[in-house]
Amino acid sequence: MAAIHRTLAVLLLLVAGLAVAPNPALAANPPVCALYCDTRDPSQARQETFPVGTLLINNRRLVLHLSDADGMAWGSIDAGTEGEAVWLDRSYDGGATWEGLLGKAAIPGTWTGTRTLMYNLSDPSHHRRGIIRACGDAHAVACTAWVRAGVCNATCDNASGGTDAQAVSTVTLSGRQISLHLDSAGMAWGTITNNRAGDEVWLDRSFDGGASWPGGSSLGRTTGGRTNRFNATDPTSLLYGGAVRACGRAVEGQNGACTPWTRPSADRLRGAVDALMYDYDPYPSWWPSGWWNSAVALGAVIGYTRRTGDQTYAWAVRRTFDVNRVAFPAGARSSDPVDGHFISRSIDDTAWWGLTWIDAYDLTHDRVYLDEAVTIANSVAGFWDPSTCGGGVWWDRERTYKNAVTIGLYLRLTAALHNRIAGDTAWLGRAVTGWNWFAASGLINPSGLVNDGLTTTCQNNGQTVWTYNQGLAIGAAMELYRATGSTTYLDAARRLGTAALASPLVRDGILTESCDQPGQSCDDNQKQFKGVFMRYLTEAGQQFQSFADTQAATLWGGRDPMNRIGSRWALPASPPDWRTQAAALSALLVAS
Repeated sequence: MAAIHRTLAVLLLLVAGLAVAPNPALAANPPVCALYCDTRDPSQARQETFPVGTLLINNRRLVLHLSDADGMAWGSIDAGTEGEAVWLDRSYDGGATWEGLLGKAAIPGTWTGTRTLMYNLSDPSHHRRGIIRACGDAHAVACTAWVRAGVCNATCDNASGGTDAQAVSTVTLSGRQISLHLDSAGMAWGTITNNRAGDEVWLDRSFDGGASWPGGSSLGRTTGGRTNRFNATDPTSLLYGGAVRACGRAVEGQNGACTPWTRPSADRLRGAVDALMYDYDPYPSWWPSGWWNSAVALGAVIGYTRRTGDQTYAWAVRRTFDVNRVAFPAGARSSDPVDGHFISRSIDDTAWWGLTWIDAYDLTHDRVYLDEAVTIANSVAGFWDPSTCGGGVWWDRERTYKNAVTIGLYLRLTAALHNRIAGDTAWLGRAVTGWNWFAASGLINPSGLVNDGLTTTCQNNGQTVWTYNQGLAIGAAMELYRATGSTTYLDAARRLGTAALASPLVRDGILTESCDQPGQSCDDNQKQFKGVFMRYLTEAGQQFQSFADTQAATLWGGRDPMNRIGSRWALPASPPDWRTQAAALSALLVAS
């Protein structure tokens, strides 16, 4: 009889829509890591909310707990007896299939309840948006509703209304026109015009650049000619750079048509930073894989946050700091070991991080960032060596090369510390001594351009004039000008800027690295050089603003539908990646 009653109970739950059918996707999956990895102890949760109501299963209480601060959930069952269980299901396709029995826990011995461990809702490292529910077995199996089936930013999915803010492409189908619309809040909707009764229109949403769209298909599907609005990104799940397209089907046909995938851009700064953050991996907390490149990319994100006041991406600053200030073996963050405090054998890489933490201090006024910059600067200053070439900072720990990038970074860093530490004289003394050496070193050639480094006999080696060396020299001079008030440094910065704009670094009005030339390509370091130049050029005066505005307009005009920008800012475009995106964002930030 007990078996009969149990069967009847399950049947009743099935009718009620509460029982859980066998999972269509039972394959075991590796743990997901976002801010934390799956199976975190709920006692460590930074927040506890209850996104859905308590579900009763034969008077047992099944509860889904959620911490938005951690992006994780856990389940609990109470008022139960030994052997009754709770677990989580997680789906990446809107609930069509799911990973089941996550963290399954049975009530032990004399207890009356238990809970699962914490599991991530989404998988931002792999651009997968998840939903989650708690399930329990108490002589019947039932589950809560799925949580986060829709995306909520300023406005939640499926909102009505909306005003066009960005023109995007359309597609035609049997005389109909299917169009994608985007508003200033980053939401999208679709329309079909010249339509007949029964024609359909809908949106698809993808978090992996249009490669797939599980859980994001047929959003707002309607025969009314216009969908409601849906968000294209999900900051709560740390999923940025989402893409949308509008699709439609004519009533008399079986096939449909879709617009190209597009990332919304309420404005060009938001569009550029969103595309950059698409490649930020929150668990290792950097842009894999580039150590100094990640420092400069984070500096661009900080610059965006300071200029706009938009705090959407600000969490990545402290996250990057906390995760990465420890030691790493060779190959984990760089081909070299990292000793801790962002210090490695490459002195220039180390100094880039020092400048980034000064940026973070300027954004947050949190002394921890300034203290870290001091620690880094002390390490860099240890490689100032007057016994070779009369001064200068070695490029590497083995002391093989004195070059422009390392001295430029040293000057900017030391002068910046003076400008932020009350009563300082030591850092200013280092900065002034360093500038005097740099100005007399021969690194600046007779044309006012900065070559790459010095020979073993302390002469200008005549190697490539890279834009970032020129830019760092300008930035160093400007920081010293702010430190001392002496127009000697201001004049030097303006001469360096004017020389650059009159040189082969500018072709047809566009900043052009030597590796941007036809038939060449920039390596992963060179891809970010122009952004450094643009960041510092406009500090030297309003006379450079028109040039900056031209660069911004040109590179933004050459973006692809995903708002990605390549190394070559003038057409023909070059392949984009996150390094080229960071450089482009730096250029956009200094435009009017």
